[in-house]
Amino acid sequence: MYRVVQFGTGFVGHFALRAIIEHPDLELVGVWVHSDEKVGLDAGDIAGTAKTGVLATHDLDRLLALDADCFCSAAGGDGREEWMTEVHARILEAGHDVVSSSIVGMVDPDSHPDGTLSRRLDEAAKRGGVSYFTSGIEPGFMSDTLPLALTGISQRWRSIRVREILDYSTYIPSEAEKILGDILGFGRPMEDQPILFTPGRLTYVWGGPVTLVARGLGVELDEVREVSERFPASDSFEVEGFGRVAAGTAEALRFELQGMVDGRAAIVLEHITRLRPESAPDWPRGDAGDGYYVDVEGDPNLHCHIACTGPDGDHHSGGILATGTRLVNAIPAVCAAPPGAISALDLPPLHARHLYRPD
Repeated sequence: MYRVVQFGTGFVGHFALRAIIEHPDLELVGVWVHSDEKVGLDAGDIAGTAKTGVLATHDLDRLLALDADCFCSAAGGDGREEWMTEVHARILEAGHDVVSSSIVGMVDPDSHPDGTLSRRLDEAAKRGGVSYFTSGIEPGFMSDTLPLALTGISQRWRSIRVREILDYSTYIPSEAEKILGDILGFGRPMEDQPILFTPGRLTYVWGGPVTLVARGLGVELDEVREVSERFPASDSFEVEGFGRVAAGTAEALRFELQGMVDGRAAIVLEHITRLRPESAPDWPRGDAGDGYYVDVEGDPNLHCHIACTGPDGDHHSGGILATGTRLVNAIPAVCAAPPGAISALDLPPLHARHLYRPD
């Protein structure tokens, strides 16, 4: 039995919290929350389960003093990486393993663009004698573990393309204006540069899967290139939970992280994101609709499509749920891993062990 603290109970965290509560090999011993409104609430009330007797707090010192094996961190780290790094370093130095989706660039700690941040976490983990693992659905499983697994049946491969094709009209986080507008640029003038397309930002967030796959396959990349574009709305429309998208402003975006080898894009991670189905009609839609695609060109040619659907039937809730369960299901393996900042390359295959439920 692994004793676990859930750190953050928002978009991803409430799914992870429920997964911990309902996992037969895990025991929830603490919950950290950001908002004052959640302090004192029973973890079961937050997760939508029966009461647990574990009350939420924002007293990190109290949680660090618990005899916990692992912290599951789902608190948002975009734009506050420095603070999140210091919090995680404190947890690690106190002797607790960490599984995290908070600093997504740490999917590949060896190639994180901010070497100071990566070294801080690696050294903190080694001082604490524990491990630090970052993953999720994308960046994470769909763009590193899945393509690596597929190449296990390749005689040879020439190129790998991972593609996320999603309608974001139901992706309404708590900070919708900031995330959809300021960061992704939806509903913003085409001449405005969203935070996401600031030079180097795509690599900071999504470069990790490209470099991790390359290293897992024994390929040395010359560079990782960023390519991006946006598509304007032909007319005005409303997105529930976000607001009005005016004609002429951005309603779709597309970007690629291209892992280059001898002038060729050998390993590519691509996102195609729309706010309504009819947007950007000439951009790829996928032969099976929205979801995640992995294409391995080689012998044999491989084509894989995965769609995640949540309990409410929505693909975004499914993806967010999978992000949380990816972390939770990694806890036993991470607790057994050697100290330091680790990646999917350092772990055995992660399974839904003891999670069969016939009903």
